[in-house]
This record gives sequence, C-alpha cells and structure tokens, in this order.
Amino acid sequence: MGLFDRLSRVVRANLNDMVSKAEDPEKMLEQAVSDMQEDLVQVRQAVARAIAEQRQTEQKYSKDQSEANKWEQRAKLALSKGDENLAREALKRKKDFTETAAILKNQLDQQTVQVESLRKNLIALESKISEAKTKKNMLVARSRAAKANEEIQKTLGSIDTSSSMSAFERMEEKVMQLEASSQAIGEITGSDIDRQFDALESGSDVEDELAMLKAQMSGGALPGTASSQPTLPQATTVRDSAVDAELEELRSKLKEL
Repeated sequence: MGLFDRLSRVVRANLNDMVSKAEDPEKMLEQAVSDMQEDLVQVRQAVARAIAEQRQTEQKYSKDQSEANKWEQRAKLALSKGDENLAREALKRKKDFTETAAILKNQLDQQTVQVESLRKNLIALESKISEAKTKKNMLVARSRAAKANEEIQKTLGSIDTSSSMSAFERMEEKVMQLEASSQAIGEITGSDIDRQFDALESGSDVEDELAMLKAQMSGGALPGTASSQPTLPQATTVRDSAVDAELEELRSKLKEL
C-alpha cells in the first residue's frame, strides 16, 4: 500500500471519528425529520402541479371533443341543405379536432396514472414522516434518559464511598461507647442507692440498741433485776445526760434526712 493511500485512510478514519463524536442523536433526529418535511413539501408541490396539468389537459380534451361534435352537426346541416362542399369542410374541421382530442385523451390517461402514483407516494411519505416523528420522540426520550443516567453514574463514581462509610463506622463506634458509658453510670448510681438503703436498714438496728442502752443507763434497773442495785456516781450521770442529748440531736438529724 502506497504512502498516499495510507495517509488518505488515516485522514478518512479521523474525519469519521470526529463526525461520529459530533453527532448528537437528538439534533440528528430533528434534522432528519426536518429534511423529510422538506421532501414532503416538494412532493406535495409536484402532486399539485401534476393535478393542475391533468385538469388543463382534461379541459382541452373536453373542448376539442365538443368542437368535433359541433362540426359533425354542421356537416349534417350542410348536407341537409344540399351543400356538399360546405359539408366536406365541416368534416375536415371535425377530423382535426377529433385527432387532437385523441392525442389529448392519451396524454390525459398518462397524467391520470402519474397523478395517482404521486398521490400514493405522498400518502406513503406522510405515513413515514408520522412514524418517524413518533420514533424520533421515543429515541430522544431514550437519549435523554441515557445522558441523565451517565451523569448519575459519573456523580456516583466521583463520590468517595470508602471515606463516607468509614465515617459512619466511626460514628457508630462512638455511639456504642456513649451507650456503654450511660449504662455504667446507671449501674453505679443504682449501687450507691442500694448502699444508702443498706446503711439506713443497719442504722435501725443501731437505734434499737441505743434505746436499750439508754433505758438501762437512765431508768434504773431493768425488769427482772434486783431493786437494791447500787446507783451510779454523779459524774457518770452527768456524762450520760450529755450522751443522751447528743443522741437526741443525732436522732433529730436522722429524721430530717
């Protein structure tokens, strides 16, 4: 293969690639329908001209046929009057119009076939254009949907999902830590309350024991003991009174709690 042939092929390949990239489906379909509309206009004009020519030929044929009939009637009139020469001239005129009418009739038949064919082609073209418009709308919708999907895919491809998912995982871990911390605090608070109630319950036993001791120390002999038990010294009695006062104060504080 020669150098020029290779160069020509490369140029054609590049041009074809450029044209393919430049072809937008929506624009190309619009242009195709526009071209078909222009063809439809031209076909309609051609059909209109053919119909007009057919009608003109038909009018001429009818006129020549009428003239031939008229000259035939004149030839009959001349013969009825005994004028053969005039009748002969009338028949010549009739012949001329008859021959012209025959030519026009042949032309009219051809034009009728052509007009009928043009009308059929016009109907077929109109049907194709209607079908093309419907298909164009469908293809345009598909093209737009494909472009929209392409943009969505590009957008999804540009999103760093790995970093986003890792952020979600970190936040989930933090939430779990907060939940665990909250649960631990609740357990600790519950333990403190239990200990406080335990202290209160044990405090009741202490109070009972203190009341018994107070009765023993301030009220003389307990039931079932001898009445001749010696009395306590005065210093001990004063000290016991101070203890009792302090106990009463503690009891009042406990009641206020």
